[in-house]
Amino acid sequence: MSMNTYRASLLHFAARSDSPKDDYIYIADGLLVTRNDKIEFIGDYKSNINQYVDGTHHDLSGKLILPGFIDSHLHFPQTELLASFGEQLLDWLTDYTFPVERKFENKEYASRIAKVFLKQLYRHGTTTGMVYSSVHKQATDALFEEAQQNDMLLIAGKVCMDRHCPEWLQDTAASAQRDTADLIDTWHNNGRLKYAITPRFAPTSTPEQLHALGELAQQFPDVYIQTHLSENHNEIAWVKELFPERKNYLDVYDHYNLLRKGAVFGHGIHLEQSEWQRLRETQASIAFCPTSNLFLGSGLFDLAKAQQENVPVMLATDVGGGTSFSMLKTLSEAYKICQLKGNQMDPMQGLYLMTQGAALTLGLDDKIGNLNQGSDADFVVLDPEFDELTALRFENHRTPQDLIFALSMLADDRAISATYVAGKPVYQAKKQTQEEVHNVA
Repeated sequence: MSMNTYRASLLHFAARSDSPKDDYIYIADGLLVTRNDKIEFIGDYKSNINQYVDGTHHDLSGKLILPGFIDSHLHFPQTELLASFGEQLLDWLTDYTFPVERKFENKEYASRIAKVFLKQLYRHGTTTGMVYSSVHKQATDALFEEAQQNDMLLIAGKVCMDRHCPEWLQDTAASAQRDTADLIDTWHNNGRLKYAITPRFAPTSTPEQLHALGELAQQFPDVYIQTHLSENHNEIAWVKELFPERKNYLDVYDHYNLLRKGAVFGHGIHLEQSEWQRLRETQASIAFCPTSNLFLGSGLFDLAKAQQENVPVMLATDVGGGTSFSMLKTLSEAYKICQLKGNQMDPMQGLYLMTQGAALTLGLDDKIGNLNQGSDADFVVLDPEFDELTALRFENHRTPQDLIFALSMLADDRAISATYVAGKPVYQAKKQTQEEVHNVA
């Protein structure tokens, strides 16, 4: 059996926490042991290494090992339109998203972009994503096929939309139900893969399609659900015009049996009090997408309100409305939004929302989000001193909180030394010389 030992600083959350700023576990000189695709041991290096002398040893002294990052909302077909200039939500969809997604009817093209997409996740330390495909069944197959090659825990779904988009991107209520059912049968719980029923958002689905997808949700209670909610004021007004009989935006999904634990709603910026209450009652969650909310001018998410209402929240990049695959950069923008809302976000809270907190929300904390014994060996190795500025920054200050906060402000993919999925390296950075990294003279 393949055993590997890693010497590095270790940081994670071992259990559910209402106070992540206090409940983390940090081992300055730590030992992480993996056997095949699982974590076998975590503890102090010097006290325990003699028990594991037969493994392949990796001395990563000076590095920091974290659980692999979990990105709870992003769009695989939008990889190539990242950083497209200046629209708000509805114009963004019309001018950029829909024309690009048309290309994904070609499976060969979808497979090529899937490779790039997953490489970008790994390069930025993300080991699990909750992903929107295009409307095309074959593009969703392509994405799952690529993820399966690395034994990745990926949650994804075919987008469903049968109105208010170009005809060449429309499915129907019947075809959406049929294709989604086929994809669930093929991919859900196939290895580590999971499926998410995925209406794009209420305006692009007829009541008939939402009803058909709600029937599937009842038929498959362990399948995830993902869609968008209250991202933009014009969007909300549009939903009220299209569904005047419903109490509010969330009530549309609730009416069609698409609201429950395991349902993840992107954004949730402009919610009514009754919507907060219903999210809490059903244990549904919100994907907080700070870079996207700022880039598209959608608004400032109220994380403090979500915590007050006891509604689960996860961090997400929302690529390509979001501007980076980096969960560290996403954490930086989340902090700034909280500052603008008058609430300080502790760096450990942010880390929790993209590791253990996200895993708990998704019901996957026995598999991912932590470094616990028996969890899948999904982890990321960071180099805090990846350039001369960070080497200087950490010369005299290196508490766990300070590490995470400074890295969220200063780091990008250069800080990621390696990413492991199911115990195997899926990304390894080019090594820099000591002179390149530490020359601060």
